[in-house]
Amino acid sequence: MGALFLSLSSIVKEEKVDFIIANGENASDGFGISIDDYNNFLKMGIDVITSGNHIWQKEEIYQTLEKADNLLRPLNYPSGTIGKGYTVKNGIAVINAQGRYSMTPIDCPFQTVGALVEKLRKTTPLIFVDFHAEHTEEKEALAFYLDGKVTCVAGTHTHVQTADERILPGGTAYITDLGLTGVLDGVIGSREDKAIERMLTQLPIKSEVKEGKAHIQGIIVEADAATGKALSIKRFSR
Repeated sequence: MGALFLSLSSIVKEEKVDFIIANGENASDGFGISIDDYNNFLKMGIDVITSGNHIWQKEEIYQTLEKADNLLRPLNYPSGTIGKGYTVKNGIAVINAQGRYSMTPIDCPFQTVGALVEKLRKTTPLIFVDFHAEHTEEKEALAFYLDGKVTCVAGTHTHVQTADERILPGGTAYITDLGLTGVLDGVIGSREDKAIERMLTQLPIKSEVKEGKAHIQGIIVEADAATGKALSIKRFSR
């Protein structure tokens, strides 16, 4: 959280950022997000907090998840699940979805997101999608499926920043994974000894967040407010 606080403010000033989206599902020692974490995100100026499969780790956040318009859970969980999968703030729509390859087989992200995008485009052309998924193929397929209909599809979940940021033919910005905010000198932000022990023994050994010099990773997207098309996408790691 300290790395995010210290680096984010300078990035916002240098890049003249107007709107900030952050995935916060691992904010609480790597698992879920607490009420304190949520409030700290807002104090940093983050406009919308997205999540993924770990959003359910802290029951204390459930009430906020149900009521807040700036904290999302994946859209394609079954009907009746607490929380919401999208929001519109300051003329910008943010959608949170979750993949199904090597993950829980929830509702189809293509059909649920596709149908929602058609509705949202009547309100705003600026639509950003956080696709929390394991497989590159699934992420790229969704991006091309939505190309020209949304401003950006950004992948999360694997914690390893990819170097494939680009603008697709229809004008949608894309990256397979934003990366992480945490220590890079470990196993996806966690202690390598715990990860190795888990691999060697196949026991359910809990991951522990690695301490040390932290990085903040992500992308900066510039878009045409009238058309919603991306003008540029820039990856950063500090």
